[in-house]
Amino acid sequence: MSTSSTTTTTKPALPQDSPQPTNTPITLLNTPLAQTYTHIHPILLLSIYTARFSATVADPVSSLSQLAVVTAVLQSVYAVTCLPPTSEGSATKNAEGASSASNGSGGKWTKKPARTATRKGSLGARIWPATLSLLLTPPLALPPLTALAILLGAPLTTHFPHTLLLSLHLALLSAFPVLYTHGVSARTWRGVLGLMRPVDEVVGGALGALLGAWLGCVPVPLDWDRDWQAYPVTLVTGAYVGYVVGKVAGGTVMRGWVVSFD
Repeated sequence: MSTSSTTTTTKPALPQDSPQPTNTPITLLNTPLAQTYTHIHPILLLSIYTARFSATVADPVSSLSQLAVVTAVLQSVYAVTCLPPTSEGSATKNAEGASSASNGSGGKWTKKPARTATRKGSLGARIWPATLSLLLTPPLALPPLTALAILLGAPLTTHFPHTLLLSLHLALLSAFPVLYTHGVSARTWRGVLGLMRPVDEVVGGALGALLGAWLGCVPVPLDWDRDWQAYPVTLVTGAYVGYVVGKVAGGTVMRGWVVSFD
């Protein structure tokens, strides 16, 4: 008489406090105000910047310092009104469906499914994450952005206040919304900067601001003898225009697309 034994193996469960990050585009809050203000926000940003353009050309340090306060307020209103904070975003479930895969060694645009609609939550529950993200933005984003600007050719021994203000505006336009919606996860930030996260309003705006500021370098060395060519006016202008273009494109025609290097 023989007996047989069955060996059962179990896989270790993932820690409950380390949920897998969602690699899907964010969804705006499901409120009429959010759906309306997301279109008004870029118009307000560009209108205020255009109104302050002459003052920025005449006195960049003073004008950009004042404009940074206005931009911080507008970005905070946009975040609280339209975007799910990190706590709400992590509680949403991924939409079902497979994304298209890329074959070969080169990069390829693929499309990711969007998250399901997020719960509304209370306004007060979103004000604190927005405040915290705004406070964290300068210490976390200013050093690398300033160093990057200097590495790319910004003056090192002169015009340091100009470079610092350029970095501050870039941080408010690009880093703050990502901090608010995705937190300080290093994996998330590597995905955004490495073009591996799906495009949405937040990612599109962040990449657009950085690309716009880089393209804004072009007019600076040209021999046109115009006042507005002075550093960093064209770079800040490019950042604002790039942010608006990236935000709009990320929320519409480019929503859900990601570069795959598989």
